[in-house]
Amino acid sequence: MSTCCASADSSRCAGWMLKPSTYAASRIGIIGAGIAGLAAAIRLRLEGAHVEVFEAGATAGGKLGELVLGEYRFGIGPSLLTMPEYIDELFELAGEVPSDHFRYRRLDTVCRYVWEDGTRLDARADPKAFAKEVERVLGVPAQRVLRTLAHGEEKYHLTGRTFLEKSLHTPKTWLTPEVGHALTRLHRLDLTRTLHDVHQRDLGEPHLVQLFDRFATYNGSNPYRAPGLLSMIAHFEHGAGAFVPEGGMPAIGRALYGLAERVGVIFHFETPVAEILTRHDSHRPRAVGLRLADDRQVMFDRVVSNMDVFFTHDRLLPDAPAPTQVLAREKSTSALIFYWGVNKSFPELDVHNIFFSDDYPGEFAALEAGTLCDDPTVYVSISARYDPSAAPEGGENWFVMINAPFTTPEQNWPTLIERTRERVIRKLERMLGNGGGKAGLREAIVEECVYDPTTIEARTLSHLGALYGTSSNDRMAAFMRHPNYSRHVDGLYFCGGSVHPGGGLPLCLLSAKIMTDVMAQREPLSKPAPDLKDDV
Repeated sequence: MSTCCASADSSRCAGWMLKPSTYAASRIGIIGAGIAGLAAAIRLRLEGAHVEVFEAGATAGGKLGELVLGEYRFGIGPSLLTMPEYIDELFELAGEVPSDHFRYRRLDTVCRYVWEDGTRLDARADPKAFAKEVERVLGVPAQRVLRTLAHGEEKYHLTGRTFLEKSLHTPKTWLTPEVGHALTRLHRLDLTRTLHDVHQRDLGEPHLVQLFDRFATYNGSNPYRAPGLLSMIAHFEHGAGAFVPEGGMPAIGRALYGLAERVGVIFHFETPVAEILTRHDSHRPRAVGLRLADDRQVMFDRVVSNMDVFFTHDRLLPDAPAPTQVLAREKSTSALIFYWGVNKSFPELDVHNIFFSDDYPGEFAALEAGTLCDDPTVYVSISARYDPSAAPEGGENWFVMINAPFTTPEQNWPTLIERTRERVIRKLERMLGNGGGKAGLREAIVEECVYDPTTIEARTLSHLGALYGTSSNDRMAAFMRHPNYSRHVDGLYFCGGSVHPGGGLPLCLLSAKIMTDVMAQREPLSKPAPDLKDDV
């Protein structure tokens, strides 16, 4: 299946005009139509390149896909939208009004937190309202909470704007005034403390420390090992805000796919790539095209992989050198997800809910040992709260997730799933309380699908099922991620959660922006297409 802009003038469509650029004569092939691949395709097409995307699946969106079980619909992957301006930016680059194609609203309550001792806290998105609620429920002075959030915001502005939005692997980044300013403030970044130690120092109260510690899981890390710099993550929810899209999270993929089509990107679905074709121009090989699974070849000036960087090297570049040290770094955690169609309503729940473990250190110790603890923290998201079409009247679509280790040969996932499912149901029924707990959840589950780390690896090609590529469990982790270009194969670039700046929807979108900038720096002159036959 191929689609392209229907305009008779290939340089003009839907009100936008291709920029005169160094890419105007370039043919660029992109492997994968995940969110980063879509964003890269849009950016490169708007720079004037001819862009074709090759996707093994039948639809675009990658981990933001959709699962349908009877009358219930679920987003398969991420369930929370932060930093939606990175999505809006793509529409604006194309001269479109974002809200004409993609709409979302800010949540007043980001998450409802529940502990085994009966403590419940609604985390309001507004920092002042959140701090007041913490003071009311937990007795921690509101000003202490606001100082902690402000410190996280400071870290974000000192480092995040530079290190999350620019390449760490090009000299240009390190020569900016922003980096110089950040270096003068190193003492404020908590690089030598763990995230847990920072929260223990700044907050102290056990419930609140656990609440803030959970932000480490946003990139698959361990709060007892990850650097204190990651306390900036709290700013994304309680500063920038948390949002829900109309039509659920899969609507993001649909909207960006529509935009890519309108600007003239060509898509090939159900078209797996078997190999990145290379040839030796000088001392290093250069990517010159793709060999498809049916042995057809299509030639390009540059190739971008939105595929997991490990599988890109392992499966598509069998004869090219690989960055073995980078690829061998510790993987992030994965997830065990239960998609439950529930035929009743539980008013005790909000859109996003966390039921905490009573032994948080033990939970992360089990993950690092490659298994699941007896009392996991359980996350429940119900998108039908804001999108009623996702479940039948009177029912709810439960996305139930616990943190899980990446895959190892020793694991027995059928046994782990059976045991954990029972423990999760018992935990939820116990902690839901009298409003509907013990008498209702187990019997109310009428549809079910389960994704474990092996499922995630098979369906999304995330190496070992790791949702966020490599972990951030040491202070140098950000600098050790795979760059957005290949050091071994010229003309080959990378975007997505397995490369810089990391996993999660906002960072995947940023990876496409960084990759486009890096490509312009490394190859400022347009190169003609190789003189080889194009069979597609």
